[in-house]
Amino acid sequence: MRPQDSTGVAELQEPGLPLTDDAPPGATEEPAAAEAAGAPDRVGSLFVKKVQDVHAVEISAFRCVFQMLVVIPCLIYRKTGFIGPKGQRIFLILRGVLGSTAMMLIYYAYQTMSLADATVITFSSPVFTSIFAWICLKEKYSPWDALFTVFTITGVILIVRPPFLFGSDTSGMEESYSGHLKGTFAAIGSAVFAASTLVILRKMGKSVDYFLSIWYYVVLGLVESVIILSVLGEWSLPYCGLDRLFLIFIGLFGLGGQIFITKALQIEKAGPVAIMKTMDVVFAFIFQIIFFNNVPTWWTVGGALCVVASNVGAAIRKWYQSSK
Repeated sequence: MRPQDSTGVAELQEPGLPLTDDAPPGATEEPAAAEAAGAPDRVGSLFVKKVQDVHAVEISAFRCVFQMLVVIPCLIYRKTGFIGPKGQRIFLILRGVLGSTAMMLIYYAYQTMSLADATVITFSSPVFTSIFAWICLKEKYSPWDALFTVFTITGVILIVRPPFLFGSDTSGMEESYSGHLKGTFAAIGSAVFAASTLVILRKMGKSVDYFLSIWYYVVLGLVESVIILSVLGEWSLPYCGLDRLFLIFIGLFGLGGQIFITKALQIEKAGPVAIMKTMDVVFAFIFQIIFFNNVPTWWTVGGALCVVASNVGAAIRKWYQSSK
């Protein structure tokens, strides 16, 4: 197979996890890419931000339990088993650990920095995907990929506003700069782990059922969450009934987001879907203004424009290539 470009958006001509047994041509991109990090939909991220007394890792544990209850019947119905092909188990374990770690980190980022900033930074994941795929899968890394990388890095820098470039001005931040920095590292870490997960999913290709991949993700994510919470001593039931309701909504909207993005990839080419996915950033801005009364700074707006331009450019390029 000839080398291909990789940008983290859909690779329409490479082997991917089948969406359905009779998925249409051009729709073979892994639906798991939509949840490689367990990344929540925008409504789900709003509820993560709203939860007050629950640690980000505990939120991850609740989501894993919720998804586990859904995945088990699917695996039984599809008769795929719960272990997977012998030669792929190490990749499934890595997928589970890296994907669940990405989920915990992005939840932590949502809790410690503004919703818009965290959302924009997570959209840097395609840059890391293209680099990791170039290194690990020998996929082509073109000058276009390098250009998109520069745009994304510029956008992240505008959001982070490191003091050695921007001085000590932290106006417009809803948190202290140290909190902003912790959230930034968590969001970048989530993007890196999500990109690593997607590369692993590409490596496995069609040899592993989609639901089995999610099974490893939720089981290992739950184990990882319990261990971390035990070490931190943070395990506790939500005190407020509203927080418990929010946790249920996080699970529901997270699952719903995966279903809709998977269905979108079944009926439409991945290029348009990836472009529409950038609407996440718009919704993050709207939610931040409406629900948290926090107007994003012009630095955040500029950073968002750079990152979104990078993602849209990559998606359009892939779309154009696949239509040739």
